[in-house]
Amino acid sequence: MDRQYICSFCGRSSEEVEAIVTGPGVNICNECVKYAEEIIRSDMSRHSLKLAQPVPTPQEINGELDKYVIGQEMAKKSISVAVYNHYKRIGQEVKNDLELSKSNILLIGPTGTGKTLMAQSLARFLQVPFAIADATTLTEAGYVGEDVENVLVRLLQSADYRLERAEKGIVYVDEIDKIARKEESSSITRDVSGEGVQQGLLKLLEGSIVSVPPKGGRKHPEQSLINVNTKDILFICGGSFEGLEKIVAHRVGKKVMGFGAKITENRLDSLARILSQVEPDDLLRFGLIPELIGRLPIVSTLDELDEKTLMRILIEPKNALVKQYKLLFEMDHVELEFDQKALKAVVREAQKKKTGARALRSIMENVMLDIMYRIPSMENVKSCYITESVITRGAEPRYTYQKKVQASRA
Repeated sequence: MDRQYICSFCGRSSEEVEAIVTGPGVNICNECVKYAEEIIRSDMSRHSLKLAQPVPTPQEINGELDKYVIGQEMAKKSISVAVYNHYKRIGQEVKNDLELSKSNILLIGPTGTGKTLMAQSLARFLQVPFAIADATTLTEAGYVGEDVENVLVRLLQSADYRLERAEKGIVYVDEIDKIARKEESSSITRDVSGEGVQQGLLKLLEGSIVSVPPKGGRKHPEQSLINVNTKDILFICGGSFEGLEKIVAHRVGKKVMGFGAKITENRLDSLARILSQVEPDDLLRFGLIPELIGRLPIVSTLDELDEKTLMRILIEPKNALVKQYKLLFEMDHVELEFDQKALKAVVREAQKKKTGARALRSIMENVMLDIMYRIPSMENVKSCYITESVITRGAEPRYTYQKKVQASRA
């Protein structure tokens, strides 16, 4: 008598199905095998890279950046072309032994000018994994701090540990200027958080297979590592590079400020014009090592924000602060309005802080804190009008109230 087997998944016997595959302590029928194959195929297709096809043109990428980043026209144009060329080369067949190399990007500009926002907007538009890393927390292997490879851990987490997706993502390395060498001359002591970190970043930027601890932290011999190929990962490095303008000005023979500077020239225009002339030799004098400079071939400078640009940032972008606050008040059934003079007062205060667009949010948060604390508890409030005195002196905003409906007596 033939022995009967029971499928461990569906519970059917060998008489009810065509075939059953047996293993140590487990059986599976042909129907469950087909069903499992469909699940695996569906899951793989769902989690495969969803990069927009065809790759958006530079003008389409620039148009998307315009929705979130105000001004910085040259920087947006430069980064749009670089991103288009990067993703266009992915998946292309090598012809005549000519392989297109990767072009990472270096963004130079004062704090709060939109460097991080630009990288975030790109990743969201292209639907690729995105990770932000702070270069100041990185150290050489074996020292206190994060290993350079931990930059890729965040990218893996953003891709839900789907290696194929992670290997076509975007990594933004912030504060890259803070790991510059302290001096041009070589030192006998190890620069743990400077030149050593730059050298550690080289293997990530150039495109190589990097062993990454899946959960971050230090590497250990007994730990299983994930091999990540960085060949198709786009690295965007950003930093304020304070003092770089003096190095460039010294090379081109111009004065940025002081007795030799042109009095008639706008300071912001002068700084922007000088930084736009930055060359690899200037970055070398600043403290970046030649190998790192060579792996960041596209250098784009961002302008410091003036009053007009800050005003546009406050009201124009898709996620503008004014629009966000209006939506928050709308959720409490209150209409929020800002006087034009009030917005100008916010911009003036932001310029004093010298932290770019970031200052706008901190000022608005301070101004709106008490108002947003009281509004949900106030009855029949129809609208809230923010005047200049609310911003400058902390005065009360103007409220309008809904009329109470009197119940008619029968």
